[in-house]
Amino acid sequence: MLTQQQNQLLCRVEGDAPMGGIMRRHWLPVCMSEEVAERDGAPVKARLLGEDLVVFRDSEGRLGVLGEYCLHRRASLVYGRNEECGLRCLYHGWKFDVEGNVVDMPSEAPGAAQRLGKKTKAYPVHESGGFVWTWMGATEGMRNPKDGMREGMREFRPPAWAPQPGIRYAIVKMHAECNWAQVLEGSIDSAHSSSLHSTNMPAAEVEGSTATESAWLRPSTDKAPRLLFEATAYGFRYAAIRKPIRNPETHQYVRTTLFIAPFTVLIPPNNQYNLAQMLVPIDDVNTMFYWIAWHPDPAKGITQESWRRFCAATVGEDLDQNFRKKRALANRYLQDREAMKRGDWTGITGIPTQDMAMWESMGPITERSEDQFGASDLAVAQFRRMMVAAAKKFEQGAPAIGTEGWSAEPRTPDVDLASYEGVVAKSVDWRTLGIRREKEVASGS
Repeated sequence: MLTQQQNQLLCRVEGDAPMGGIMRRHWLPVCMSEEVAERDGAPVKARLLGEDLVVFRDSEGRLGVLGEYCLHRRASLVYGRNEECGLRCLYHGWKFDVEGNVVDMPSEAPGAAQRLGKKTKAYPVHESGGFVWTWMGATEGMRNPKDGMREGMREFRPPAWAPQPGIRYAIVKMHAECNWAQVLEGSIDSAHSSSLHSTNMPAAEVEGSTATESAWLRPSTDKAPRLLFEATAYGFRYAAIRKPIRNPETHQYVRTTLFIAPFTVLIPPNNQYNLAQMLVPIDDVNTMFYWIAWHPDPAKGITQESWRRFCAATVGEDLDQNFRKKRALANRYLQDREAMKRGDWTGITGIPTQDMAMWESMGPITERSEDQFGASDLAVAQFRRMMVAAAKKFEQGAPAIGTEGWSAEPRTPDVDLASYEGVVAKSVDWRTLGIRREKEVASGS
């Protein structure tokens, strides 16, 4: 349980909130690359940490992330003309390049743009792993009375699903109408999958999680996993251990999950693709949910179209153009009670929407002081404890969580982190599963 003060510290990200400050010490995904694939294409509206942004690709393929509102009279640049290496406001024609420089002011005297040298808010950009990433913190070391000097912009590191070029990945994007922390708590909660997703993850006599076109078969009927936890330099990892259907006397079914602070989770894979989620704060009460499926073996993985169809997250069918769900809280997620009578556990279509029905039903920011925890909530309890402590330390001048130790090292193919899923002998230590050279990287060896 958390006090109301601790809950606010965990959840709030806007303005000068400490948790928002932590987020600003990390590169943040502002949109998918496919949304701005076209040079001089339509600008994309985005919002991160309570700030409204516009993203565009210019005539030469360069990406820009600017404050949404025109420096002149604050009309939205989302409606602007993207042409000739700049984004031009429709209202009076002021034009901005990808670095935020005002390069033309047709409503003023000739040469005014060059003479006045005005510049709007612009953020550094990097493109990797199917995403456009931006840096919203200080770009140079800044003075702070609590700790002297804080670090400036950190070098970009490739995401877990694209440590090298050529990785095949597919991305689902969905808007969640609730706070980022309760979304992330769902991602690190292995126990709920046995109930909430039981129709999509049915038990079967298989060797491990086995993906079909419509389900992930799992080798266990055990709904009460035993959880084991380990703190790491990047956040934490834990194992959910269940009895397998086959050989329960000698074997155990292990699913490991990694939390990479502050907003990334590597969840257990299946036999066809690995899985990662990013739970990115739009503002205090909205979150962008990204779910990535990938595999380094080109013979495996899943196509973008198939992944979105599996998740019931296809734009134009399940989602609108802003990635908002057509099955939503207002229409009770189109829950089918007749399907429930026929055996469907939730009557709600799609694993992500099943999750969001739970998260959003808690309210914009859930009241965590009234939770009644059980043994299966170990990872959630550790997340809350870790992130509240991190916010308090950051307030006092400490570095942001996830910016020291392991995360400062370059990611290469032989030091990737990975979740794990499989049936192993009871004698196997779960901490040896899925992670390659984690200990050496964490210690700087």
